[in-house]
Amino acid sequence: MATGKINVSVENIFPLIKKFLYSDHEIFLRELISNATDATLKLKHLTRLGEANVEYGNPVIEVKVDKKKKTLRVIDHGIGMTQEEVEKYINEVAFSGAEEFLAKYKDSAKDSGIIGHFGLGFYSAFMVANKVEILTKSYKDEPAAHWVCEGTTEFTLTKGDKKEHGTEIILHINEDDKEFLEENRIEELLVKYNKFMPIPIKFGTREETLPLPEDAPEDAKPEKKTVDNIINNPEPAWTKQPTDLEEKDYKDFYRELYPMQFEEPLFHIHLNVDYPFNLTGILYFPRMTQDMNIQKDKIQLYQNQVFVTDNVEGIVPEFLTMLRGVIDSPDIPLNVSRSYLQADGAVKKISSYITRKVADKLKSLFNENREDFEKKWNDIKIVIEYGMLTEDKFFEKAEKFALYPTTEGEYFTFEELQEKIKDNQTDKDGNTVILYASNENEQHSYIQAAKDKGYTVLMLDSPIISHLLQKLETSKEKISFVRVDADHVDNLIKKDEEQISKLSDEEKEKLKADLEKVIPSEKYTIQLEAMDSNAAPLIITQPEFMRRMKEMQQTGGGGMFGMGNMPEMYNLVVNTNHELIHNILNTKTEKKQQRLIKQSLDLARLSQNLLKGEELTNFIKRSFEMVK
Repeated sequence: MATGKINVSVENIFPLIKKFLYSDHEIFLRELISNATDATLKLKHLTRLGEANVEYGNPVIEVKVDKKKKTLRVIDHGIGMTQEEVEKYINEVAFSGAEEFLAKYKDSAKDSGIIGHFGLGFYSAFMVANKVEILTKSYKDEPAAHWVCEGTTEFTLTKGDKKEHGTEIILHINEDDKEFLEENRIEELLVKYNKFMPIPIKFGTREETLPLPEDAPEDAKPEKKTVDNIINNPEPAWTKQPTDLEEKDYKDFYRELYPMQFEEPLFHIHLNVDYPFNLTGILYFPRMTQDMNIQKDKIQLYQNQVFVTDNVEGIVPEFLTMLRGVIDSPDIPLNVSRSYLQADGAVKKISSYITRKVADKLKSLFNENREDFEKKWNDIKIVIEYGMLTEDKFFEKAEKFALYPTTEGEYFTFEELQEKIKDNQTDKDGNTVILYASNENEQHSYIQAAKDKGYTVLMLDSPIISHLLQKLETSKEKISFVRVDADHVDNLIKKDEEQISKLSDEEKEKLKADLEKVIPSEKYTIQLEAMDSNAAPLIITQPEFMRRMKEMQQTGGGGMFGMGNMPEMYNLVVNTNHELIHNILNTKTEKKQQRLIKQSLDLARLSQNLLKGEELTNFIKRSFEMVK
């Protein structure tokens, strides 16, 4: 029998474990399963090299709960440890057995899937246990060992009676951590962290119904048998080569990842690279909503098939955090700060690779079946537009597949759009003016007016479109975007021809004075314009610059400071050639004139969905009185 003190680089590691890791103490099970997997994979590697004279067979890792004894056990059939190795790897906490093993077998172990990256590892058991035992026997022909520690730096190490190679960890669970004696809780953690571990994990048994033979009588009842309850899939889709998978396999894996998601993904991207870093994974494009925040935290990060987190910001480019799927890489540093991740060279390379891979896939889908790509555009545009806005390299690649839909249901790339509109939508200064709408119903009259002029109107309605338009205008020459309700149609694209007003300068001054008596100056800037006599008498517009800056401020960043909180200001464009405006000007009774102005203004506001509440009620009442 041996006794001694654990050699650690701090006076007492256990208070530190409980203090600094307590908030995430459920990870103890992940650590122990990872160690068991590590030990099993090491044995597989040694038997393959002929250095272990034992049968590898088909090992499983078993987890057992005993509520009466208040114990939780993790059992593996891996390489095990000799008494000397327990002294070395368990008692000398500062020494990493995994690092020594990798150093010895670094060339042949490159692809063996050895984990050994989870820091405190075994000692995380003391977050939930007041006593921990290790029963272990090495694959070498040496006696078993039995190690016991009760959460202090003191331990006992004696000869054990274990007959087969492998290790059994016994945790005597704290009174405060009895939740880890509940089978449902343990199964929840196994599924969360170890659902795709490379070694089968057994947790109890389950009943399985056997299929009936073809010649069974109609009243035959199927038999049941008890089988091991294997909670994980050791060979998930991302660990296989794309050539070995069919479309059905990818869809089945999506359902395995997201069992409560009933919609099929639109398409997938299989990631597989081993130089200059190791990374595998599958990303899925789901159907998107307009709310970008709801979509996030759906990608799961793994390290050698061990779940780490579903918060992948800093590793995956931000615009792709709205996707779903899995990324697995041993080269991503774990348990470090977000700022460290963002500065890490390997992480930057991984992020760039994922961006490039996604862009290449989108371009391929566009080239192979443009019609299908156009049908999916509304479901994927938020990701592509966000990527164009935030990643310059993606912006350049997206030129080939980013689409600009029109109100007529046509889709153009930017180059195609320029070619289509350059003749009719170039202003007198040689600038190409791209008209767009953001709500087809609310801006219908403005859209129709533009169409009547032969203009093409885009339908751009994503929440970040103002930011993207700003970027497009700064990256292209002699291009500007103008929303169809930013001005009356003749002013949207300034041409050389001008309309002549039917009113004299004196009449204009009088008209403006009459309008200003009724129309609040703090909300509307009156703008007298000579337009076609068939155009609307009053049009409410909001200048493109001011509206866009407000939208950019409201959707985060961009815009001018404080613009998002400014009161709404509009232009009231008055058509001096319209008959109604002449009637207002020539009305003799001031009361009748003001009533006519107010009614006309409310009609213009109604067309912009600006008339609500009490003002809408008064307008309806006034309208009925006027048609009596």
